[in-house]
Amino acid sequence: MEASRGPPRVKNKAAAPVQISAEQLLREAVDRQEPGLEAPTQRFADLEELHEYQGRKRKDFEDYVRRNRINMNNWMRYAAWELEQKEFRRARSIFERALDVDPTSVVLWIRYIEAEMKTRNINHARNLLDRAVTILPRIDKLWYKYVYMEETLGNIPGTRQVFERWMSWEPEEGAWGAYIKMEKRYSEFERARAIFQRFTVVHPEPRNWIKWARFEEEYGTSDLVREVYGAAIETLGEDFMDERLFSAYAKFEAKLKEYERARAIYKYALDRLPRSKAMALHKAYTTFEKQFGDREGLEDVILSKRRVQYEEQLKENPRNYDVWFDFARLEELSGDPERVRDIYERAIAQIPPSQEKRHWRRYIYLWIFYAVWEEMEAKEMERAGQIYQECLKIIPHKKFTFAKVWLMKAQFEVRQMQLQAARKTLGQAIGMCPKDKLFRGYIEIEQRLFEFARCRTLFEKQIEWNPSNSQSWLQFAALEQSLLDTERTRAIYELAIEQPTLDMPELVWKAYIDFEEEEYEHERVRQLYERLLQKTDHIKVWLNYARFESLVPPEEEEEEEEEAKQFTEEAATRARAVFSRADKALKDKDLKEDVSCCFQKLFDLF
Repeated sequence: MEASRGPPRVKNKAAAPVQISAEQLLREAVDRQEPGLEAPTQRFADLEELHEYQGRKRKDFEDYVRRNRINMNNWMRYAAWELEQKEFRRARSIFERALDVDPTSVVLWIRYIEAEMKTRNINHARNLLDRAVTILPRIDKLWYKYVYMEETLGNIPGTRQVFERWMSWEPEEGAWGAYIKMEKRYSEFERARAIFQRFTVVHPEPRNWIKWARFEEEYGTSDLVREVYGAAIETLGEDFMDERLFSAYAKFEAKLKEYERARAIYKYALDRLPRSKAMALHKAYTTFEKQFGDREGLEDVILSKRRVQYEEQLKENPRNYDVWFDFARLEELSGDPERVRDIYERAIAQIPPSQEKRHWRRYIYLWIFYAVWEEMEAKEMERAGQIYQECLKIIPHKKFTFAKVWLMKAQFEVRQMQLQAARKTLGQAIGMCPKDKLFRGYIEIEQRLFEFARCRTLFEKQIEWNPSNSQSWLQFAALEQSLLDTERTRAIYELAIEQPTLDMPELVWKAYIDFEEEEYEHERVRQLYERLLQKTDHIKVWLNYARFESLVPPEEEEEEEEEAKQFTEEAATRARAVFSRADKALKDKDLKEDVSCCFQKLFDLF
């Protein structure tokens, strides 16, 4: 129980009569430290005692290796102990016994060789290395040991001989690099050059050719460097070309101020390498032109590279319209109208193989972009009109059409002040392939021209063609309402709500009711709500009806205070009557949730 109460309280918090400083505490801690453990030193009184000790240790080690012969650590510890005892012959014997168990243990060979080298048994170490590389010729670590020892001893011909043995196994790139560095240390550049020649045959990677070229750049001549790069390009061929090789070659020529050579190298490479493998090269070429070229050369670099890329993509898929778009934009940036026209003409020649609309969408936009460019950029109005005309001839209007093309052609003709031609175009479109979008576009043009009689005619044709489109009725009514023709507006709404099918009848009824409310025709609004309730008794209709009744002002105007009181009372009475009807109608249909909602709205309203 006491433990759960927490730490004990200190009753006396006054300072102690004798104060202890921090220095005293530290000094006492140091004095109380226990002395560190020291390794015991064993001393032998005579040789007999030493031999007895060595015999016991050897017996223990022999037991260890007998129990687990495969564990090389036991053998190496045994040999290391014998080396500490200066028993070199015994240690050698242990290493040999271990090699009999596992002659492929690289660590064991290394320990054995290092032990012989430390004891300066050079001949024995050389014999061991010779045995090791014979048994394990693919272990580079052993070869490195071998050549290091021979070079350290100053035996350069022997080192070279070991390297030649090693190279006959065609090792990794690092081994060839070590051989070359060795020859460079002794200024044997011809030998190094010969090694490079063999090296690039075994490992023909571009980076190795670059190493050779840089070697020649440092120790040879510029002609030798060019020979190396030329041999590399010829050897690798187009299948194994690498941008790094060309980049290094071009930078070398630029360093010698051979700018035309460098430019030729860049162009040669960019013409042959695919886009995915030449991103860095293209960047290097751009940097080169920024430094040593002019503006035209720089632009040509960018454009030519992009052109090659697009041409490659179009070879694979000539109907890739997205690539045609990008290609056309590129040529538009170049500012050459003939090139732009050529690309657009080639693009529109790739007609979709099937007559499915989804295959034609991007293709038709090529025509549109072409026409817009001729009009806006080239200022060739006649060409633009011809493009629109030819585009409309190609489209199979019996199966599908593109309203956007008709509308853009008509808008183009309006901009050219050819109103009759625009009307003819849209009239032809409506006659061949009527669409709501075409009617809307035609009506918008006539509205901007304030040709309201034509707008009425077009609305009538649209409604006759598609009487179920609620938006058409609403736009027609909105037009008449904007012209302040109340009777026409009301007649249109009446025709609309009498239609047997409408895609969105609720919008039409709401717009009609809102229109009559704006005209303060409250009795007409009531009649509309009653007619609507005959078609549907949705709860929203009842709620809107009740809300309308609650907001209708009194018909007779009296004094201000009495009018507000009368308004509240009369409106509440009418609204309650609507709610009572709604309650009865909804209960008859067993719509309990709607009833509860109705009463909640009634509560919120009053």
